[in-house]
Amino acid sequence: MTQETDTQELEETQLENSMQFLSFTLGEEEYGVDILSVQEIRSWEPVSRIPNVPSYEKGVVNLRGAIVPIIDLRERFNLEHSEYTNLTVVVVLQTILQGRSRTMGLVVDSVSDVNNIDLQSIQSAPDFGTKVSTEFISGLALVEERMLILLDVKKLLKLDGVDDAAEDDNDES
Repeated sequence: MTQETDTQELEETQLENSMQFLSFTLGEEEYGVDILSVQEIRSWEPVSRIPNVPSYEKGVVNLRGAIVPIIDLRERFNLEHSEYTNLTVVVVLQTILQGRSRTMGLVVDSVSDVNNIDLQSIQSAPDFGTKVSTEFISGLALVEERMLILLDVKKLLKLDGVDDAAEDDNDES
């Protein structure tokens, strides 16, 4: 084998054992989501408000004929509100929940980078007890001496109460 073949095989193995995450900021913290769930990144634009929804649900936008709910991730995580700036973006995520495609936009302070993360280096979320919810965190990873909080897209896109009845129906079968 040549050195070039060895290098190529090593790179392929590293790719198989890693995932790409889109990183973004909320305040001083950096978060990441699986790049395969990212449909697009859009600049912030006003939304159509929907009455009687939680305050973190900002409204909906028409995305090429599809109505997409928009959630302010700062408010969803009970972080201090920040005014939207020209760096504020909406990360549009898509996943499959209970056999249906779910698309949702997340308002974040800014998008940082796409990071290759070795799956072996991902650590589980710490247990803070019942007082602190880590339900949306799938793990933590160090990227160039920065802590990246990896989010579980399926749990993030599951709206409170929406899928609970369907899960109950499935449990009874």
